[in-house]
Amino acid sequence: MTVEFEAIGVVGGGQMGSGIAQLGLVHGLRVYLLDSDAQALARASKSISMSIQRLVSKGNISEADASAALQRLHCTSKLEEMKDCDLIVEAIVESEEIKKKLFIELDRISKASAILASNTSSISITRLASATNRPAQVVIGMHFMNPPPIMKLVEIIQGAQTSDETFLATKALAQRFGKTVICSQDYSGFIVNRILMPMINEAFYALYTGVATKEDIDTGMKLGTNHPMGPLELADFIGLDVCVSIMRVLQAGLGDAKYIPCPLLVQYVDAGRLGRKQGLGVYSYHKLPELAKSTSRL
Repeated sequence: MTVEFEAIGVVGGGQMGSGIAQLGLVHGLRVYLLDSDAQALARASKSISMSIQRLVSKGNISEADASAALQRLHCTSKLEEMKDCDLIVEAIVESEEIKKKLFIELDRISKASAILASNTSSISITRLASATNRPAQVVIGMHFMNPPPIMKLVEIIQGAQTSDETFLATKALAQRFGKTVICSQDYSGFIVNRILMPMINEAFYALYTGVATKEDIDTGMKLGTNHPMGPLELADFIGLDVCVSIMRVLQAGLGDAKYIPCPLLVQYVDAGRLGRKQGLGVYSYHKLPELAKSTSRL
């Protein structure tokens, strides 16, 4: 199977989805960006436009190329508009049940040759693919790092029935985007989060048990191990609810008690302290943060 990518679909107008869409646009593809929330789509479109204009101001692309890229963006709330896309990647909530429901619909509306990909950071590709009628082409894991336009890595994961042709086509697209590709077997957490999330969880245990202050924990890892962000800062950036969700996927998939989320991490999520996106997590990001009244765990 030789795939000539001309159009891709991205489901999810959040930071990950808009970042993936931007990559497609600046590398010459038509991009269909879908979200059921009109405000989320408007925010995503504005964010993409501002990011591409920053590329112009830095001399990375020309004004003409930027204008052409933005003209290739199609924002929609109708899944059927993605029917002619060569690849559709989902970047929605990290929930196996919700993702499976989406892939059932994508399998129904997409053309026979389309590749369906998941930006999941931890959920089994094989189980997601089981919701479709063509597991050789779907689902392949195409895990971008946050934020996708800046981070150099894409983690590609083959499910039990993902074909080599689908893998090679997806890898080629990631490389077209200028990314370095690493390949993981289909085990919970794959490579990056299998290592990263337990480190973040252990940082919460260090805070929970009074080993040190949050500032000293983060400073220790930044200056002692040359990490650009401390683990607690990084957790706020990722979203504490996402961290809890991934830890639970690791716990369920790998069956080891060491992956149980730290009680402090769970408590913060229960209190609505989700990180930067909420204005309050381990750290406060505005002067008078208002906690969410209720938060459901993933």
